[in-house]
Amino acid sequence: MDPLSDVLSLLKPRTAISAGLDAGGEWAIRFPPHDGVKFNTVIQGACWVQVDGEAEPLRIEAGDCFLLTRGRPFLFATDMTLPPINSATIYDKASDGIATCNGGGDFFLIGGRFFFDGNHADLLFNALPAIVHVRDASEQAAVLRWSLEQLATELKHGSPGGTLMADHLAQIMLLQIIRLWLASDKETHTGWLGALADPRLMRVMEAMHSEPARRWTLAELARLAGMSRTVFAVRFRDVVGQTPLDYLAGWRMRLAGDRLQHTADSVANIGFSVGYESEAAFSTAFRRMMGCTPMQHRRLVAT
Repeated sequence: MDPLSDVLSLLKPRTAISAGLDAGGEWAIRFPPHDGVKFNTVIQGACWVQVDGEAEPLRIEAGDCFLLTRGRPFLFATDMTLPPINSATIYDKASDGIATCNGGGDFFLIGGRFFFDGNHADLLFNALPAIVHVRDASEQAAVLRWSLEQLATELKHGSPGGTLMADHLAQIMLLQIIRLWLASDKETHTGWLGALADPRLMRVMEAMHSEPARRWTLAELARLAGMSRTVFAVRFRDVVGQTPLDYLAGWRMRLAGDRLQHTADSVANIGFSVGYESEAAFSTAFRRMMGCTPMQHRRLVAT
């Protein structure tokens, strides 16, 4: 698989629909910290979104979609100067999945939330900005809105196979949003996702993810990127924040941790599958990077 598919497979995203919001007039609503990643689309009207810790609010218009990735408290408002109400005051009274503010009628938003069954959500959270915005001008915004509406239908009606359908829709939506983000402002992206926006670094990432157990050298990876070793090493570190071989070592441990959790394979076999010729060498590397031995990790994730 390609690197993005690899990571999403480790994350194992699933989804649930949150209540919609029907608001009228001028309003401001304060939301508490949240688990997972929130996904919303504005069907009617417009508002500002301010996430705690971010310098500026973001204007969201009808037809736009956006992700809130950090789990921080946030504010939705038509007027940022208004004193906000607590979201629970209206969401606790939601009727048929819709919370109403000021009688409704001027603004409508529907949203969902991505949760992750895997233990590697930080891979995604740390690589994305606090708000990922997909504007209505994008052709894909219509695809995302359709997916969200279909998702709501699946979860509401409880049709046979609905849970599996909902989880697959969640993966499609999350993947499409990340693709759109990668295609915009490519020079500003950093982290492993930023590497996927650079065709030269993308070739390197694909190679390491395709053969994580291979004894890659800096020279081999530089040749794949079509750069000198020095230029490649600097470029990779500037974008990803790690050296190529440090990234590879970290990815190997992610794979190993997932296999320790989800398979009964021996520690030696798992170590061999990610490039270590002895159980001792693998256990030492795993403990250094993960803070515990492979067997301790297996026991921890089993509880």
